[in-house]
Parts: sequence; C-alpha cells; structure tokens
Amino acid sequence: MEIREYRPEDCREMAALFYDTVHEVNAADYTKEQLDAWADGQVDTAAWNRSFLEHTALVAEENGVIIGFADMDAAGYLDRLYVHKDYQKKGIASALCGRLEESCGAGDFTTHASITARPFFEKRGYRVMKEQQVVRRGVTLTNYVMKKIFD
Repeated sequence: MEIREYRPEDCREMAALFYDTVHEVNAADYTKEQLDAWADGQVDTAAWNRSFLEHTALVAEENGVIIGFADMDAAGYLDRLYVHKDYQKKGIASALCGRLEESCGAGDFTTHASITARPFFEKRGYRVMKEQQVVRRGVTLTNYVMKKIFD
C-alpha cells in the first residue's frame, strides 16, 4: 500500500469508493433510506475536488487502485475518511488518519463520526463531545462530534 497526496484525477474513483463503502460498511448501523440519503451516487465532483485541494488530502493506493482516502483542513477538522469495503480492518484508516494528524499543526482534532466509525475514533483517543442528528435530503441520521485533545 502506498499513501500519496490527492490528485484531481482521483476524484471520480473516490466518489465511487465513498458510495460503495457507505452502502456496504455502514449498512449494519443505518437504514437503506439513511444510506441513500447519505450517499446517493450523485457526488458533486467539482465541489469535492475544490475541497480536497483546499485541505490536506491523502489517498491510499494498492496496485493502482484507490483503497482509501481522507482529508483534513488546517484547523484540524477531519472531513472524510473512507476505506474500500474489501480492505476494512487492515490498518488503512489508521495510516491515513495518522498521517493527517502528523501533518496538521492544529492543537486538537475534530470529526463528525458515523455510528460505524465511532469505535475506530475512540481507539485513537477521540472523545464524544455530543451526539447529533443531521438531516440529509430530508432524512435524519445520527452521528457524533468527536474531538482528540492534547493536554
């Protein structure tokens, strides 16, 4: 596995990975209606590309295939972290997250974690600040504002 910086030509493949991961990996914690609202297959790749270029964005690749990606802004907000459904529990998310945390000069890190991702972030030292209900396309989903604070 190689971890490298994001390139604009990665965006479409990342959007497909996002859709598949949400619908496969998160299916145990969310209803089909919630999954469809979260990832409907219609990613605005131009907006995603702008966002990735403004953030520190990393891609995990194996044999020329993107198997994971993550991005963080300069303030330490971890926006997206997704790993291919066939590459779960292989340390990819930890590697991506670790690299982002190391490269960011923020004093602490924040993310909005799904029900599925919450245990992963707790193991990394993030704490739940609050549970929240977010509305996507008229459908309510639960997630958690989580923070990793360095004392």
